[in-house]
Amino acid sequence: MTEVLFNGHAGRIEGRYHQGSNPGAPVALILHPHPQYGGTMSNKVVYTLYSCFRDLGFSVLRFNFRGVGRSQGQFEDGVGELSDATVALDWLQSVNPEARQCWIAGYTFGAWIGLQLLMRRPDINNFIAVSPPANEKDFSFLAPCPTSGLIVQGGKDEIVTPQTVTSLARKLNTQRHISVDYAMVEDADHMYNGHLVDLYKITGNYIIEAVKQKKPSKKRRGRRRKEEIENSANETPLITDQNTDIDGADEL
Repeated sequence: MTEVLFNGHAGRIEGRYHQGSNPGAPVALILHPHPQYGGTMSNKVVYTLYSCFRDLGFSVLRFNFRGVGRSQGQFEDGVGELSDATVALDWLQSVNPEARQCWIAGYTFGAWIGLQLLMRRPDINNFIAVSPPANEKDFSFLAPCPTSGLIVQGGKDEIVTPQTVTSLARKLNTQRHISVDYAMVEDADHMYNGHLVDLYKITGNYIIEAVKQKKPSKKRRGRRRKEEIENSANETPLITDQNTDIDGADEL
């Protein structure tokens, strides 16, 4: 892991970067939760996503939005943070010009920003959205959603209402030519306390399947029936164990 600094529209942006060993390794950008509620790139869920992509051979970047940690600027309630994510993706792609695929992953506020970035960047092949705040933010911009992806939600989330995320996943799966997988971690709260390994396995198994496909962003699998959206994915996970300490974020 390498500490990186690159220029954004509001000043310097601070990140942590892992370079995959293969020059053509896919890339992934990880976005953290709401800055005004303590969200940083060292959040445990963010670090779990980062670790998962890293362990699967990706070149992966997580970073602090403007005004967080050593990143300069001030919180702008979405507009500025989307600009930060755009710059971060540009930086990631500039140091990985041979990357075969490009992924975006985000947690709560970061999922909202990431899905907006998805709509603006046709070079993004796939997405992972963990606890997207469908009860607070408008996701109608996903019309249509341009690529397949995975949504993960905690069944005992006290902040993001599980029913609203279920409805969002259902709505996206009515669109043609994409498949949005939905995994409900039944006993997980908003922070996925005690369920970070579950999150690691679910996302890892999804990534493994998607990367195997020649066109992971289109028709990855047949669209699920509406009633199946209630079920958690990965009942027989491909990833059964891992040696990453995902119960604690790394030191800054």
